[in-house]
Amino acid sequence: MSGLQVLQQGVLSLLQDRGRYGWQHIGLSNGGPVDGPAMQLANRLLGNDPAATCIEVSIGGLALEARLDTCIAYTGGDAPLHLNGRAVAQWRGHTLRAGDHLTFGYARHFCRSYLAVAGGFQVEPQFGSTATVVREGIGGADGKPLARGDLLPCTASPGHPLLQLAAGDIPQYQDTVTLRVIPGYQLRHFPRRQRRRLFASEYTVTERCDRMGYRLRGPAIGCDIDGILSEGIGHGAVQIPADGQPIVLMNDRQTIGGYPKIGSVLSLDTTRLGQLSRGGRVRFEPISAVAASDALRLQYQQLKRLEMQPVREA
Repeated sequence: MSGLQVLQQGVLSLLQDRGRYGWQHIGLSNGGPVDGPAMQLANRLLGNDPAATCIEVSIGGLALEARLDTCIAYTGGDAPLHLNGRAVAQWRGHTLRAGDHLTFGYARHFCRSYLAVAGGFQVEPQFGSTATVVREGIGGADGKPLARGDLLPCTASPGHPLLQLAAGDIPQYQDTVTLRVIPGYQLRHFPRRQRRRLFASEYTVTERCDRMGYRLRGPAIGCDIDGILSEGIGHGAVQIPADGQPIVLMNDRQTIGGYPKIGSVLSLDTTRLGQLSRGGRVRFEPISAVAASDALRLQYQQLKRLEMQPVREA
């Protein structure tokens, strides 16, 4: 089987499907796309299964050469993509011919982009998923970021219908995001004054932001305990270490931890947080479990209703 050849690896490019679930009890993280809706839409633009394996491009710098005729779709952050030196529009499908070159520039503000190919990349799953988690050395291309010389297998798909997302449906990213937090059982260890401080303050994304977690800088939050016995931790957990600076845990987080947690960020909002790079601004607001469930249901319905329009090429 042929596919796309990696000519230049870029900053951090990973093969991802929807993630690896049901294995946290043996220490495996979920992995999966940081911006799940962007990856789902990339797949839908090609008529793929929403969980088909794509490339998550962090920051940019990736370069690929097609070894077959197929179609691609590009969504997510603002790293520019060029096909044979010509700028490629986002949120739509494009025809790719054998010998064509795809080159990603570097993101200016929003750092994660998704490249889907017709039929998805054909990668052998591990523990039920192709999601790459580098810390665990599992998934994707031997558990590693894409490297020069890698061949990413996919099937030829000449003449595949091209679709695009209507302009009014294209997600609009912002460099200031509000993270809705579902309070956890350790909330009682944070005095009311400290809770008010968290929800009334603005925080800045530090240079220590990656797929494991986002460390923020702002008013310190106090807790009446220094630590807890290590316990399982979930996606979006807001840890408060000894310095009082919040850490929001992301897809590749460790599976247990001993910092107190004030709650967990709604997954709809970690996708927007994961598009921010150093200097991005963050605010928190509380949300009930019921309201969080309603928000998730609404987003599912909205994504389902989105219509893909045929591309009319000149």
